[in-house]
Amino acid sequence: MDIRFTASQSVDIPVVEQPVPIQHYLRQPQRLVRALASSSRIEHLGSDLFRLKMRPLFFMMLSLQPTVDMNVWAESDGTVRLRSRSCEILGVEYINERFALNLSGQLQPRTVSGMTHLQGRADLEVMIVELPPPFLFTPRPILETTGNGLLKSVLLTVKQRLVHQLVSDYQLWANTQSLEETPLQSGVLLPNNSPAI
Repeated sequence: MDIRFTASQSVDIPVVEQPVPIQHYLRQPQRLVRALASSSRIEHLGSDLFRLKMRPLFFMMLSLQPTVDMNVWAESDGTVRLRSRSCEILGVEYINERFALNLSGQLQPRTVSGMTHLQGRADLEVMIVELPPPFLFTPRPILETTGNGLLKSVLLTVKQRLVHQLVSDYQLWANTQSLEETPLQSGVLLPNNSPAI
């Protein structure tokens, strides 16, 4: 029996503008990836490709740990896009050989009533071609409700982390940038009789 689980999650994050606009921050996708998960669970594979090792998920009587390879890139207007390329399930080889995961998302800066907001959406879909024998007699509506709920909780956890981590990381990054750019703009003037250096 084939089965498909889906979930979507939207986000709208108000941003207090810093000396460096958020669009500049968003052109560094690796910072956004670090906002999605702790650095111990992320591996940078090169260019815009990252590997995310998710926390173990519990689906009925199974413990599954997905590892997702995904492209994360920024466009010229500051929009960040994410798309999964491949996925592996650690823990249950039977499911690993019979499933597919698709993750796509975007996050873009928008001006709403004179204030910058980061607005985005993520869509997650998991398809299992053939369920393991223990689930063959479980009613399909129960499987779908459980699976959809699990994916929704995954996206909600990612959203909560993104809301908290991204804004604070942007503020930290912007303050660091402005400090690096202003050592000679501090307003310190040499007296007229001081020799030039």
